[in-house]
Amino acid sequence: MDLPVRPRLASLSDFQFGAVATETIEDALLHLAQQNEQAVQEAAGRMGSFRETRIVEFVFLLSEQWCLEKSVSYQAVEILERFMVKQAENICRQATIQLREKTEPQNWRALKEQLFNKFILRLVSCVQLASKLSFHYKIISNVTVLNFLQALGYLHTKEELLESELDVLKSLNFQINLPTPLAYVEMLLEVLGYNGCLVPATQLYATCLTLLDLVYLLREPVYESLLRASVENSTPSQLQGEKFISVKEDFMLLAVGIIAASAFIQNHECWSQVVGHLQSITGIALESIAELSYAILTHSVGASTPGRQQPVPPHLVARALRAATSPTHEAGRIRPK
Repeated sequence: MDLPVRPRLASLSDFQFGAVATETIEDALLHLAQQNEQAVQEAAGRMGSFRETRIVEFVFLLSEQWCLEKSVSYQAVEILERFMVKQAENICRQATIQLREKTEPQNWRALKEQLFNKFILRLVSCVQLASKLSFHYKIISNVTVLNFLQALGYLHTKEELLESELDVLKSLNFQINLPTPLAYVEMLLEVLGYNGCLVPATQLYATCLTLLDLVYLLREPVYESLLRASVENSTPSQLQGEKFISVKEDFMLLAVGIIAASAFIQNHECWSQVVGHLQSITGIALESIAELSYAILTHSVGASTPGRQQPVPPHLVARALRAATSPTHEAGRIRPK
């Protein structure tokens, strides 16, 4: 009898820093930077539409239930996001063609219902595909997936499950090994370790994972507050919001913000040094790092400073964080492009 196998849950102690040659790290960092630059340039209006809180929470909880390592949950979210955006683009493209050629329109309501009815199946397929990319841990078997779907009231066969995986793969041209913010965080922590960062990378890592989870779950409010700070307006225009999508898709920026916020939580006295290292490594402006780390801290531990009972006004905290970095120039500050 084919019983479901529960993979071993990866622990933080499994991740080691300082075990890779500096030349390899430099090449990997350059490759990630190039990937990130391309992603930022290609950021479009529908990007991020399927990183909605409930979807991300579902993926995270499912990954935890199946004892998958953290990288799998982020990978699954990104695969699902890309796949669903592709589906939405295909629908819009078909509608445009039919309007132009004045052909018989499809039943869009039926097509929408079909996408809706298959969404959980697609989501689970994305988690299963992501688990297969994590080859050093046991992948999730079809039996485990089918049992889970059955428990939710979805009856599918192994053939349908395989067809669903193939649909995702074909839609993305089999390019599912997508970069995630976690990869950028881990790479930057590796570089920080070699650069003599006062806060140990292993100490920062656990906090980074927690904050990264939080940002994924609270993506809209975090980036909404960042947008307001960047345009210095409490009610940004729709156009400013649309142009800000490139900032939301900037994983390198998110990674430095996560690490900076983690450093502030772990040892705020060393925060300036950590931020200085991050600016030197990535070229991202000190003020941009301060703005994003402040937005993350506000939505994680609140805007109160240690030792005070009363909350500090947000603009004063942001000003204090920026002053702590002692910026020498304004180049590269977060702005809607």
